Amino acid sequence: MTEPQSPTHTSDLRRRVHEIIFKADTPAGKAFDIALLWTILLSVLTVMLDSVADISAEYGRPLRILEWVFTLLFTAEYFLRIYCSPRPGRYIRSFFGLVDLVSILPTYLSFFIAGSQSLLVIRALRLLRVFRILNLAQYRGEAHVLLNALKASRHKITVFLGAVLMVVLIMGATMYLIEGKEHGFDSIPTSMYWAVVTMTTVGYGDIAPQTVIGQVLASVLMILGYGIIAVPTGIVSAELVRSPVGDVRKQACPACETKGHDFDATHCKHCGAKL
Repeated sequence: MTEPQSPTHTSDLRRRVHEIIFKADTPAGKAFDIALLWTILLSVLTVMLDSVADISAEYGRPLRILEWVFTLLFTAEYFLRIYCSPRPGRYIRSFFGLVDLVSILPTYLSFFIAGSQSLLVIRALRLLRVFRILNLAQYRGEAHVLLNALKASRHKITVFLGAVLMVVLIMGATMYLIEGKEHGFDSIPTSMYWAVVTMTTVGYGDIAPQTVIGQVLASVLMILGYGIIAVPTGIVSAELVRSPVGDVRKQACPACETKGHDFDATHCKHCGAKL
């Protein structure tokens, strides 16, 4: 009979798997991540080719088999990440953890919802790991600055969007009153849709005011739209100017998986563990 594996052996195995899967600054980790990127690209290409009618008619079965092979590989990788993660719950709730999960669900949902496998193109989001894999730390640092600026701007942008919604509601109700059903403004929600399309300068043209007063009001809303588009850009830009820019290292903390440490850091800034 074979002896059961000791806790130390299991711990060493988890540590080795963690080093391969989560660390891109080791030869094994970089090789794994590059292979993962190519697999993601091929899986997305497979889904795209399967959506072309002529290709699907001739090669549909091999393409669907490939979809399942890729899905099973990504499923195994997802559970390996949970297995070797020091804090599995944190990985599962993280951005990449949710992307990893969502990227495998459509294939299984295809049993119940026909055509849902087309959503597998969401796997392209996993290519964001390229910034960690190809030693593009400076880009990750800039992305961190941008995210911080967006977080700092969220309250101002929320107030701004609330004001925009009030303008849309008032303008929509006014156009409903002025134009009426005979000109296509058959309800306040429909008029609000027109106000959003006009204010964002999209201009589908499916609904248009016919009266002089309505056209004047539409012109005012169009001019107002140019100013409104610039406001959130200015808010975020102001926060970007205030944000400090610094280089970060690729390595994740082995204890809590926090990333974005300074290059000269020797201990995790979140939990204090040695890097």
